[in-house]
Order: sequence, then structure tokens, then C-alpha cells
Amino acid sequence: VIIGSLTISAILVFFIVPLTIVFFIYLTNILLLIYQRNNELEADPLSDVWNRVRKTIATFWDIYARIWHGYELHGVENLPEGPGILVYYHGAIPIDYLYFLSRLFLWKKRLCLSVADHFVFRLPGLKLLLGVTGVIPGTRQECLAALRSGYLVSISPGGVREALFSDESYQLMWGNRKGFAQVALEAKVPIIPMYTQNVREGYRMFKERRFFRQLYESTRLPFTPPYGGLPVKFRTYIGKPIPYDPNITTEELVEKVISDYTVLSCIKQVHKGKFLFSFQTKTAVQALISKHQTIPGNIWKALLERFDKRRK
Repeated sequence: VIIGSLTISAILVFFIVPLTIVFFIYLTNILLLIYQRNNELEADPLSDVWNRVRKTIATFWDIYARIWHGYELHGVENLPEGPGILVYYHGAIPIDYLYFLSRLFLWKKRLCLSVADHFVFRLPGLKLLLGVTGVIPGTRQECLAALRSGYLVSISPGGVREALFSDESYQLMWGNRKGFAQVALEAKVPIIPMYTQNVREGYRMFKERRFFRQLYESTRLPFTPPYGGLPVKFRTYIGKPIPYDPNITTEELVEKVISDYTVLSCIKQVHKGKFLFSFQTKTAVQALISKHQTIPGNIWKALLERFDKRRK
């Protein structure tokens, strides 16, 4: 009985917070539906008509972020006034990204559109929430249209694969994804790297197993559940923008990047601007991780950072 009770308690501790987040997300969608019906709204979900309820949602998540993770956002001044592409590392649960969206809207009244994996749009009962918060498919046309309308657009090149199979080493798992660089060049906008400290210590995935990897690669669905939810310190850092430059040379690229080894193994094969832009972005994100993250990540240290006033 004692062993069974301890086992059940451990399961609840590890999974209750992720499940609570899912509950709050669906509760938010229900409240949006009530707001829509009471106000008889039929407007475009991206229109300013929804700003009042957006502020309410953002305030709720910002309070949650402050209480549970002592959330801080640094580098907002690096965001361009106009359009741009934010590129970020994907945690096991991108709750840090939700915190960022909320604080950005409260501080700057800006709506950042978010590129999401296809499976997100298959989740039942979230259509209105996805529309009001600006979640879009990652097609080239959708992204270009958003950028040309003046929006910030965010994307995690690692996506679900990075969420499932990266770990406390904070390895970027972008593969050969360079579409975001192509879109940035076509739209002539900067790319802005972003990273949240300790995101892997807050929420983790079980160690990679061949079965789960094969299951994901064949279905593209995240069957592995996240666990954790510990109140570790979260700090989101927005890096310096990588400006649009159609004439960038390999020499200029090597001068700008910090982690040269990422590029040097491939530099002889790189000739087109989109590949240069992609490598430059990857090294910029990796530089943020190297600067602000203890590797491998440590849960106890991340918890103690809640009390480290010097970092503020």
C-alpha cells in the first residue's frame, strides 16, 4: 500500500502541472467562445476587436508566469518596429513561448503570429483560440502574407522533433530546415534569435527510445508525454537581429557567427543566401544557449536561481 501510494504520488507530481496547463488552455478557449457569443462577434480573429479579451488572456498567463516561474523577458528592444521572423529553441512544452507572447502583448500591444505544427490544428475545440492568438500553418504563403502585413512571425525550426528528442544538453535539432531563411530573404526582413533559460529543467521528456522515435517519424504525432512542471527560473532572451542582406559573403558570415565550427564543416558547400542566413541564425540561437544556459541543465540550480537577485 505504501509503495503504491508513493508511486501514485510521484506520477501526480510529475504529470499534474502539464495536465493543468492543458486544462487552462481549453478553459481559455471556452471563455473565448462565451465572449464571442455574448458580444455577437463575427470579426476576423486577428482584428483589433479581440484586443480586450486578448489582454485578459495575456494578463492571466503573465500572472501565472510570474508566480510559477518568476518569468523575466530581456531584449525586447532588439525587436524591430516592423515585421521580422523570431526563431527560438523548442522546449518539451513551449509554455515559455506562451509567456513571451503574453508579456509582449501587455508591454507593446503587439501580436506575434506563431507557426505551429500541423497536428496542433487537428486538436479538437481550439479553433477560436488558435485564431485569436495568431497561430498559423507554416506554409510559405501564410508566412509571407503575415510579414507583408507588418506582423512579427515566430517559428521553431526544430519543432516537435526538438521538443520530443532534445534534452538537458539543449541540442538544436533543425535538420536541413532552411525554409524560414528563404521566407526572410523573400520578405526582406531580419531574423531575431530567442531562447528561454532553463526551459528543459521546467519540463522534460523521457529519454529517447528507438520505438518512440520511429513512431514519431512515421506518424509525425507526439505520443511521448512530457513531465515535470517544477517552478524553476525562466528567463527569455531576445538576441540581436540578423539583418536582411542579399549580398552577404562567407567571410562576413564567419565574422558574425560565434560558433564557427557549425559552419566550417559545411562552408564549402554553401553558396546561396538562404543557406548562409540559416547557418547564421542557428549559430545565433546556439550562442544565446551557450551564454545563458548551464549545460547540461541542472534542475536544482534552476530552482535556486529563483532566489538569485543579482541576475535581475
